Amino acid sequence: MSAPSSYESALLRKARWRPLEFVAWAVAFALPFVVPSHSLLVNEIAIVALFAMSLDLILGYTGIVSLGHAAFFGFGAYAAALFAKLVMPDPIMGLVVATVLSAVLGLLASVTVLRGSDLTRLMVTLGTALLLLELANKLDWLTGGADGLQGVVMGPVLGLFEFDLYGRTAAWYSLAVMLLLFLAMRRIVHSPFGATLKAIRDNRLRAMAIGIPVVSRVVVIYTVAAGIAGAAGALLAQTTGFASLDVLAFDRSADVLLMLVIGGVGWLYGGVAGAIVFKLLQNWLSAVTPQYWMFWIGLLLVLLVLVGRDRVLKPWTWLGAGKKKEKEGAA
Repeated sequence: MSAPSSYESALLRKARWRPLEFVAWAVAFALPFVVPSHSLLVNEIAIVALFAMSLDLILGYTGIVSLGHAAFFGFGAYAAALFAKLVMPDPIMGLVVATVLSAVLGLLASVTVLRGSDLTRLMVTLGTALLLLELANKLDWLTGGADGLQGVVMGPVLGLFEFDLYGRTAAWYSLAVMLLLFLAMRRIVHSPFGATLKAIRDNRLRAMAIGIPVVSRVVVIYTVAAGIAGAAGALLAQTTGFASLDVLAFDRSADVLLMLVIGGVGWLYGGVAGAIVFKLLQNWLSAVTPQYWMFWIGLLLVLLVLVGRDRVLKPWTWLGAGKKKEKEGAA
């Protein structure tokens, strides 16, 4: 066997796990045991973090802007809920079915992002989500319409672990699925395939000129991202026992974009960090100021844009940076 090239060695170094990552995941899995009263919040964060990472695959790594990613999230939620209600209540089988069906939907919808500008893609992806929302509303005999799909009863995970009222099983279940899909996404982005995605993101025309099959790469990653988003939606339906029109609403797509703005795009942990910050802030601010919590979220976003994410985390550098800019301008 030949020795790996310097490029392959660089990819292997990036894919290597750091000790802090092991600690972070161990803490995440310990939280439902240490603070069982917050298990439901841990479960919700794990689901939205997985959803955010799926969007980062197409936005941060491929450069495809989407305002309709909730279409796949909601489709996965309804698919899992209907599978449990009409076929069988096994959560693992329901998760697999919802993921596959969402991936198929993503494959069909991928043609909408192959042409046009970013603005065109924004409108087309948003339109896809709105179409599914209206379809779910009209098919009330199947989806429950505005009342939501009720009467969804889930069986135990792996036939052993029943879902409890405190949400501990749900939290561990969602965290386990999130970790498995995170490993798959990590393998994708730190592979030669992932490197071609970054080339497409940076300059699509140049990527085509050097022989990268741009169309097939975009179709594949869009399909994968849709499947993972569907898995996140399936987790939500399975752990709550309910699916409503809310899972397809524009707010879902907007919130996950905000999470990536907060956490950063182009690295998978950005979706995790953004989900943690967003959900904790939402949970705290909605309790302190129920009517104005979105104002404070908006203020945070303005600070991130004007000041920068790194400098927001280091406020003691603000004054020094301002003086440095003044000196550079005077010079």
